[in-house]
Amino acid sequence: MNHKLAKENPDTLTQFERAMKNDLNIEIIHAHSPQAKGRVEKLFKTLQDRLIKELRLNNISTIKEANRFLEEEFFPKFNAKFMVEPRTKANLHKELTKREKSRLDSIFSGQYKRVVRNDFTIDHKKNCYQLDKIQPVTICKRDIVTVEERMDQTIQFRLRGKYLNYKLLPEKPKKINVDKTQWVIVANSNYKPPVDHPWRKTAKLEYLKKLTKVS
Repeated sequence: MNHKLAKENPDTLTQFERAMKNDLNIEIIHAHSPQAKGRVEKLFKTLQDRLIKELRLNNISTIKEANRFLEEEFFPKFNAKFMVEPRTKANLHKELTKREKSRLDSIFSGQYKRVVRNDFTIDHKKNCYQLDKIQPVTICKRDIVTVEERMDQTIQFRLRGKYLNYKLLPEKPKKINVDKTQWVIVANSNYKPPVDHPWRKTAKLEYLKKLTKVS
């Protein structure tokens, strides 16, 4: 993570760290140097160099074909050549609980925070989603929901542990421009009231009264 938020706040978690620490209770031991990474660095270098060439030699250009090639051909040969027997055969892996197993799609998703707008829509990556009227939980304006981008390319919105019903809008709702000037009376400095206007009649009577008093 090299965006501004991560630089300003070192406690910001990556998606992988969030899944391990918050959801699976797995401690991550960071390796801050190539020497600390050991065999992992060597493995990555081998795969980045050799694996790409193997895929090209076998005319593989799709994800489906690549996955089949890895499982059936590449991994068996690679493990037979580089695999090392462990010092002890004890299995120290912790078994997942039923709840964790049922939430794996959610745990291993990319998760982001979004705000519910006043029209009950949510913006996410240039798309606009309209929340349905019928929901499993009460939704208020300005609520912060969690967006899950799952590995099967689906999108889920979660609020207080419940998944929301929504639909994808073809485009963002446009604001209605109300013409407020239609109620404004335009001032006209050149306007002169006619001779029979009540204002002029009143002024004329006052003027005649003054003349009568003077005479």
